[in-house]
Amino acid sequence: MGESATKSETVTVSILDKEYRVACADDERAELEASARLLHERMTRIRASGSVIGLERIAVMAALNIAHELIQAKAELTRIPLEQEMLDRLHDKVQSALSSIDTEND
Repeated sequence: MGESATKSETVTVSILDKEYRVACADDERAELEASARLLHERMTRIRASGSVIGLERIAVMAALNIAHELIQAKAELTRIPLEQEMLDRLHDKVQSALSSIDTEND
């Protein structure tokens, strides 16, 4: 996992009936285990579909799917500020229009 100043430990995770020993910082153990569960679930689904054969190919397909989702999530996060700015401008225009209507009615 990432570099950390905290104590490191070796954690055993199980992915598709195989165990892997991975060194990680104590404070990253939960994230490592969650990552292993996610990868196991994805690889299990791909294997069950029968469209991909071979552990290495299944792992690559799972990694590609997860990477694709990460890229989509990052793209979505970059769109949020732009969408918020557009909403703020629209709100200002509506407020301005409502103010001018109120002024005309007075």
